[in-house]
Amino acid sequence: MTLLSVNVNKIAVLRNSRGGSEPSVVRAAATCLDAGAAGITVHPRPDARHITADDVYSLSELTRARGVEFNIEGNPFAPPRAGYPGFLALCEATRPAQATLVPDSDAQITSDHGFDFGGDLGRLRELVAALRSLGCRVSLFVDADADAAALPSARGVERAADVGADRVELYTGPYAEAFAHGDARAAIAAASTVARRAQAVGLGVNAGHDLSQANLASFLRGVPDVLEVSIGHALISEALYDGLRATVDGYLRVIRSAYE
Repeated sequence: MTLLSVNVNKIAVLRNSRGGSEPSVVRAAATCLDAGAAGITVHPRPDARHITADDVYSLSELTRARGVEFNIEGNPFAPPRAGYPGFLALCEATRPAQATLVPDSDAQITSDHGFDFGGDLGRLRELVAALRSLGCRVSLFVDADADAAALPSARGVERAADVGADRVELYTGPYAEAFAHGDARAAIAAASTVARRAQAVGLGVNAGHDLSQANLASFLRGVPDVLEVSIGHALISEALYDGLRATVDGYLRVIRSAYE
């Protein structure tokens, strides 16, 4: 059964827009866990525009106390700066269950592409080794859309195993867009192909980005053996109408329905 990890970045966006400590990222995360979520995801960025280093430390304590998984996403190549000690330093301090590496730049509003596995992957291999030495499971963000299935980066998803990663996370933004336009068959087929290639070399498969209650079941039915989905923007948006507990429960029911 696919596990649900809730990304609480958007809670931090709302808090930071006003200043102070409300809404509480930790309380929101605890509510999600109480409702049955299997873990919590954060994606701290160097400009601290949402999740801060202090949030990472606090959520690490919460998830450790609850005995659930903590997943930290981020660009491992972004240099430290005031208020941001760097991705590796955050992982050293908190020892998350999973570190998901994403090749985003400081200027990006959100992650929108996976790693290019062409060329020299020496630096990536060193970072993966450093994270695994901390006890972190390492996942790499990869493209899984119809166009990317024909590109070397997608054909080379097997190289994620070569650099020592444990899993890949399929970038599902293009799938969600295709679903919204009424025909996601090509996107599902492409994601399934990339997932099977990854699994064939021993990589686990996660997925995330723009997944929602509307499109999640179709994705899980079409893509084999997805271990975990991390969902934030849609889940928090839906929770504004229905409440956080009810929304998490809704996602868990959608996941179960995909396996019936």
